Amino acid sequence: MIAYADTNFFTRLYLPLADSDEASRLFAQAQAAASPPLPVTWLHRLEIINAFQLQVFAGSRHGQLRVTSEQAAAAHATFRTDLLHPAFLRPVHLSPDRVEEQFEELALRHTAKHGFRTYDVIHVASALLLACDTFWSFDPKASRLAALEGLRTR
Repeated sequence: MIAYADTNFFTRLYLPLADSDEASRLFAQAQAAASPPLPVTWLHRLEIINAFQLQVFAGSRHGQLRVTSEQAAAAHATFRTDLLHPAFLRPVHLSPDRVEEQFEELALRHTAKHGFRTYDVIHVASALLLACDTFWSFDPKASRLAALEGLRTR
């Protein structure tokens, strides 16, 4: 199995949220099976920082603190440390031209019919370019696009 995880998955892997147990289970299962480390693109690195902070914001606005600033900071520090250890995560570089080309193909093939969002298309395009066969997300739309492209989903 060569898995690709979107930011939605990584957020649950690093913060105590709904589905965090499932994210941890899948990640541990992949490690036990000696699967390659999860790829991390430039988009992941940017989105993850914001996703952690967005969880703090969302909790503070709804009168219920879901994630504290300290938890978000600790999650970010752990993520950055994990990037330095290729046993867990592997930073990857994808050519912007290749991502754009794959993105265009996917968007033209699927978005008018299914309403996919830009970031979902970028993540699935990246997974395909990295020759992944599995796509992990807790987002139904992203998972649907991945499945339409022949990737196994959680």
